[in-house]
Amino acid sequence: MARVRTGLEVLVEQEMPIVRGRRVGLVTNHSAVNRNLVHSIEVLRSSGVNLVVLFGPEHGIRGDMPYGKPVPSSTDPVTGLPVFSLYGKHRKPTRDMMSGIEMVLFDIQDVGCRYYTYIYTMAYVMQACAEYGKQFVVLDRPNPINGQTVEGNVLDIKFASFVGLYPIAVRYGLTPGELATFMNVEFDIGCTIHVARCTGWKRATWFDETGLPWVPPSPNMPTLDTATLYPGLCLLEGTNVSEGRGTSKPFEVFGAPWVDAFKLADYLNNLNLSGIRFRPAYFIPTASKYQGQQCGGVQAHITDRDSLRPTLVGLYAVKALHDLFPKEFQFLPPGESGKHLFDLLVGTDKTRLAIQVGAPADEIIDEWYEGLPAFIQQRQRYLTYL
Repeated sequence: MARVRTGLEVLVEQEMPIVRGRRVGLVTNHSAVNRNLVHSIEVLRSSGVNLVVLFGPEHGIRGDMPYGKPVPSSTDPVTGLPVFSLYGKHRKPTRDMMSGIEMVLFDIQDVGCRYYTYIYTMAYVMQACAEYGKQFVVLDRPNPINGQTVEGNVLDIKFASFVGLYPIAVRYGLTPGELATFMNVEFDIGCTIHVARCTGWKRATWFDETGLPWVPPSPNMPTLDTATLYPGLCLLEGTNVSEGRGTSKPFEVFGAPWVDAFKLADYLNNLNLSGIRFRPAYFIPTASKYQGQQCGGVQAHITDRDSLRPTLVGLYAVKALHDLFPKEFQFLPPGESGKHLFDLLVGTDKTRLAIQVGAPADEIIDEWYEGLPAFIQQRQRYLTYL
């Protein structure tokens, strides 16, 4: 097993001149720990970093806020430092938030998927750093689902939102540091950026091969298997099917009270999708969709994660539910943005419209992958790990 050192460890052991004598803000959450499970806040303070403010993303800096709920600004009860929320009234730091600091550090464990809001918190902080003349430093961490597999469609900018701000692939195969550098150049953010790079991590490495402890980056991301399936089965969030929130297996089990579990499992298994099998399953969510109701559905079991393409699993799952249960299945109606959540996740309305008119999955997949070669070529310039 590789011994991977995160950017946090590299910074305090080798790159302290970058932060020494500076007034520093830190964007973080509960996932930012070292290999001994000591949090980034404590590691930095004990190393002499002058932390003066904290910035909290979705779920808050301590991971105590549920999915989708606004996070209030507050005072951190552990350190007494002010905490500015970046998942409430403001998504981008204001001038006042940035006024007392010279530099912002970013240390959060990402999951390598376009829908995850932490990467857009990072982008908005980078924009603020460019606007107010602050340096931005990423304390890099591994891409947990490996850094070489790239899949899914590239977002159409007309569907930009906080679950997909830029035209990147669903599974982009970059670390947070690589992604930040990519966005800084390709999307003209233009901040002064430094990446404290991991050591010992290679592109083919999965998180359970790093020797680092897994801390769920968000409440519904309990395991590496969850993160592996998330790039596909997160699409169910845009439908009236439970994606398993409120169970012990979010994004691994999915279904609804009206789903015939055996019918769905047989249909999906007969597709012979690579790296996965489906077991008929029943579950009762304790939160979110169908709370307290028994749902029929399936549990997705990963059989070969290297050959698995979760984005295709997600597409086939949505199409199966639509085709097998046409009277009950629905895409959620448009929200405040005027767009369907499903469209914001996929990054286009073409997929939903194609499913609704009965287009074959292969046709949808061909359309998805039209923009992928150009993204892969664009991404190549920012790969800093072997």
